[in-house]
Amino acid sequence: MIIPMTNNYAVEISNWKYENQYSIYSFQQNDDTFKELMNGDYYAYLDLNNNLLGYFCFGKSARIPTVEPDTYNLEMLDIGLGMMPSLCGKGKGYSFMKAGLDFAKNKFNTKCFRLTVAIFNKRAICLYEHTGFRLSSIVSHKITKKSFQVMTLTV
Repeated sequence: MIIPMTNNYAVEISNWKYENQYSIYSFQQNDDTFKELMNGDYYAYLDLNNNLLGYFCFGKSARIPTVEPDTYNLEMLDIGLGMMPSLCGKGKGYSFMKAGLDFAKNKFNTKCFRLTVAIFNKRAICLYEHTGFRLSSIVSHKITKKSFQVMTLTV
């Protein structure tokens, strides 16, 4: 089940800590993070008992600042996502990703998606390719200068 983000779920997500190189996906515990998670672009992904398993964000909140000025010039719905750290790498990604795409197709009436993923994150890239995303471009983060893949999907 996917619902609009709530205060309680936002606090829980801001406490998630990813290990090693994946730590770039951890949020900072501060007011800016809370405001970001509650800006209307974020949705909580819950199990049948209302336990938080992950989140999705759509639109500008799913983008990163890039060196390249035209990274997001095509009309597509940007999608971002995060799964509870303890669930990552456990084979639950496909159903999670599928739920987010199905939700977005219905909510935003779109068939064209774009996501941005750190180039080192082979685990996520494999999942995205498995769901039909294809490499569109490689960009550099404006602040960290690290490389990211922009991937697109038309369903």
